[in-house]
Amino acid sequence: MKAVLPAADADTPVLLGEAPEPAPAHNELVMSVEAYSVNRGETFQLDGQLDRTWQGWRPGKDVSGVVVRPAADGSGPAAGTRVVAHPPAYGWAERVAVPTSSVAELPDGVDAVTAAALPLAGITALRLLRAAGPVAGRRILITGASGGVGHYVTELAAASGAAVTAVVAYAERGARLAELGADTLVTSVADAPGPYDIVLESVGGDSLPAALGRLAPGGLLVWFGQASRTPVTLDFFDFFKGPNQARIAHFDYTTSETTYGRDLAALVRLVETGRLHPEIGSVRDWSRTAEVIADLRARKVRGNAVLTLS
Repeated sequence: MKAVLPAADADTPVLLGEAPEPAPAHNELVMSVEAYSVNRGETFQLDGQLDRTWQGWRPGKDVSGVVVRPAADGSGPAAGTRVVAHPPAYGWAERVAVPTSSVAELPDGVDAVTAAALPLAGITALRLLRAAGPVAGRRILITGASGGVGHYVTELAAASGAAVTAVVAYAERGARLAELGADTLVTSVADAPGPYDIVLESVGGDSLPAALGRLAPGGLLVWFGQASRTPVTLDFFDFFKGPNQARIAHFDYTTSETTYGRDLAALVRLVETGRLHPEIGSVRDWSRTAEVIADLRARKVRGNAVLTLS
């Protein structure tokens, strides 16, 4: 079958080639992929900044399509069912095997492109807000807000009654966030008015210490990413001088629950009922995956980038 393969050339991170057909475990179904989303973490894996974790790795964690082979153990949807899924890898291909516990069925009102934008960014947003605790009536600052996670967090938090301040690289990238409910848009943490009950930090570098200084007493900073790829230097003497009883927590969306079907079903329901609106900044044919990766690295895509299989 055809699949997108990692390439050794830095200028061409992936190429379209041949890969073996999926060999599903007893609890895995095989789906025919109609669309997939590219995540920034996958671009880091491709350029070697993150561990690929196993030999023979191929990218692909966010996919939508149709079940062509149900799981041998009888779990999960039947053949012919439209689904969205979050496999651990291998999804940028004509077919992929996925544990049925990480699959959700799609209703007629949710198309494949929209569904493909949901898994990693949507699940991260849901779990991030759970980690932050109740948000109604609270002030939230989110950095790096113009990506997929930022759009989902902004809409979900604003709909729950939070006052959201979003930090974006430049004003144009924040226009959609304002439509989704952000109260304030700034282009630097230094310009964020504060103080905030909750800070959701995903940039790293100088952004985290600056955001920490915007916390209210008893506030919580949740560190969930390092998009800048710049290490954080934190002076704990400054931290101790800061807001009384402030807290820092590290967040990884994979550790709270290792299966994803329930959260995917919740995201699909929110989209179907018009309460969640995925921001898809690019839709292209999968033959242009390398081009999309370059655009993501250059921060030319707002929200999610989705590729469709011809």
